[in-house]
Amino acid sequence: MPRRRYLQLDVFAARPGSGNPLGVVVDAGDLDTRAMQAIANWTNLSETIFLLPPGAGADYRVRIFTPRQELPFAGHPSVGAAWAALDQGLAVDREGTLVQQCAAGRLPVRLEPDAQGLLVSVRAPRGRMHAHPPGVEGDLAEVLEALGAAGARHALVDNGPYWWCLDLGTDARVRAARAPLPAIAALCTASEAVGVAIFGRAGVGDHALAVRAFCPADGIPEDPVTGSANAAIAAWLHAEDRLGDIGRRWVASQGRELGRDGRVRVEVDNDGDVWIGGQVQAVIRGTLDW
Repeated sequence: MPRRRYLQLDVFAARPGSGNPLGVVVDAGDLDTRAMQAIANWTNLSETIFLLPPGAGADYRVRIFTPRQELPFAGHPSVGAAWAALDQGLAVDREGTLVQQCAAGRLPVRLEPDAQGLLVSVRAPRGRMHAHPPGVEGDLAEVLEALGAAGARHALVDNGPYWWCLDLGTDARVRAARAPLPAIAALCTASEAVGVAIFGRAGVGDHALAVRAFCPADGIPEDPVTGSANAAIAAWLHAEDRLGDIGRRWVASQGRELGRDGRVRVEVDNDGDVWIGGQVQAVIRGTLDW
């Protein structure tokens, strides 16, 4: 049985245990889709990634799996993939940049030293707003009502995965929310969305937004820290010209309700593209016999 290098990283984490775990299978070139999905189901992390030889114009290639499906793009796996590719000698820092190849295309990555180590940022696929699919209004209304947000602004955003984004106004409402997981699962199944992301503005502290993300249809009741959801929120706020109160760069807090303390750095650049970044901690280094 092949022995493969395996890492477990903590992404969007200033210290181990504060972010979102990520499984990384380094020597994955001979694994087929079925095997990758089986490994991701077995690790039972929100995502497990597989590093592969890149095509032309990329420094590394990655495939991203939840316990139940493959994703074209996800945020914390992309940040972790860049870090792991450097750490494992699969890519070389080219003056602070890399190019990631994934199912969503080739995405630029920025590498910036900061006081806490290396800040890794990836440009998310361009977010697109979608009309509500037919037949979801009942499930959507149930979710909004259960969250005490019947009149809240909301949008369905596609930035690789589909996200329902709900603006609850304040971080206090986000922190206190009790997610109606069966209704969220029904809504996401009906709309082919990966999850529901709720957010609100912070009155004080080192962050501008508090965020929570729920993905029960994918076997993840609440995701600790979610890059693609934060990118979807940013794309929506930019599309509606609602960045005035927080600016074009901010920090989002996510995971406190799960005992974490994740920090996602978000930027909307002058072209309207969204970048998400954070710190990565290596927690486990070993091998996978599979």
